Amino acid sequence: MELVLASGNAGKLKELAAMLAPLGYHLRAQSDWDTPEAPEDAPTFIENALLKARNASRHTGRAAIADDSGLVVPALGGEPGIFSARYAGAHGDDAANNARLLENMNGLAGDDRAAYFFCAVVLTRSASDPAPVLATARWHGHILAAPRGKGGFGYDPLFRVGGRDETSAELDPAEKNRLSHRGQAVRALVAALDA
Repeated sequence: MELVLASGNAGKLKELAAMLAPLGYHLRAQSDWDTPEAPEDAPTFIENALLKARNASRHTGRAAIADDSGLVVPALGGEPGIFSARYAGAHGDDAANNARLLENMNGLAGDDRAAYFFCAVVLTRSASDPAPVLATARWHGHILAAPRGKGGFGYDPLFRVGGRDETSAELDPAEKNRLSHRGQAVRALVAALDA
């Protein structure tokens, strides 16, 4: 089954395509149809994912999958949260976002450095789908004081995976997909579709 990914993020496309291919789903980017990015102006990950999926379905006439995900640091009141990709201002500037996170966490230690990635994944069969399929997941860990690893994207070099001494950026891509918030949510979504 072909699905449209409601995102222009190359990292997400690569990760999601790798997760969905073995399950019989072929993922294409919304840019194949010149689909404009949806405004992400809702207050939650779930609502933003739904906005993006409906937008992609509306412009392509196809079933669409969207995720909205980000890093949540409870000691920072939930920041960066839904603003994870634009935490430092410009959308997608990973280095600036990481620098701002480290600056805001300066002086925090121990459990105050706890964090989790949250992911909401939504599949709409059409723009007006009254019963979209939704799955969510969390991936717990801690924020390091300095980046480690060359893989992944976003906050991966700062996120030490819970129960391990590795950052998300140090994981093999297949292992990251197995453990991550996005991987967990996509598997839950596919299980819901199969049901």
